[in-house]
Amino acid sequence: MHLSAQPRDARFKEATAQTISTTVAHQVRTATVRDDLVGWVQAGRKRLVTPAGELQFGAGQVFLIPRQTQWDMINEPPAGGRYEARLIGFAPTLIERFHQRFGQFAAQPSLQGSASSEADEDFCASFGHALTALQSPEASDAMREHRAMEVLLLLAERGLVFAASRELAWADRVRRLLSQRPQAPWTLQQVAEAFHLSASSLQRRLAEESASFSQCIREVRLETAMALLQDSALQVSEVAARCGYDSHSRFSAAFRERFGFAPSHMRP
Repeated sequence: MHLSAQPRDARFKEATAQTISTTVAHQVRTATVRDDLVGWVQAGRKRLVTPAGELQFGAGQVFLIPRQTQWDMINEPPAGGRYEARLIGFAPTLIERFHQRFGQFAAQPSLQGSASSEADEDFCASFGHALTALQSPEASDAMREHRAMEVLLLLAERGLVFAASRELAWADRVRRLLSQRPQAPWTLQQVAEAFHLSASSLQRRLAEESASFSQCIREVRLETAMALLQDSALQVSEVAARCGYDSHSRFSAAFRERFGFAPSHMRP
């Protein structure tokens, strides 16, 4: 699952903001975190589960999750209330620029698993400014980057540093392109041309990573659907359409197969 939703303005894609708000307890199985993620639980409880154990974050707690890690994620609202968490995702290119700009953190060990931080006054102000800038269509790209960098710097000075990016895998490059328009009728040829490759070359590079074009587009569409169901009041049919499904039943079946419950479960 791609846990950083698409930015509200298409100009700046290197940091994204999302609010998860739901009255329904739900578990997202085997969620892959695509971008480095900082989350702040406002109400309810988030549980992160791996074969090695479980971590829990309650209201007022901050969690950090490095990219390309997998978890079972459980969001639990309080009794009779609503689970709410605010998230900012940081793309690898932004993390790379952070390390170039603040080289003093190069020797500091990077996060290997989930970590937590205090939601003190400094964090609340920095995180709040970043959320506002990322969600505002009037904010410039320069301001959005500045606010996102401010959050990363504050955390780094507390000993919490995301790893510098390596070259992106081909499957990740394809997913990032598809996620710009998950509803579009993408073809392998179109995507290959975007990378100045032949369709067979792209297919071969994906196969070398045990991936395929159809797998990438399915992942992007279903992960986008989950983000929309958690972050909007859209009807299930509208979510399906925005994710490229022209059949409500086909969308529901694919969603249930991936996440273990129907999309209507998120719409009590």
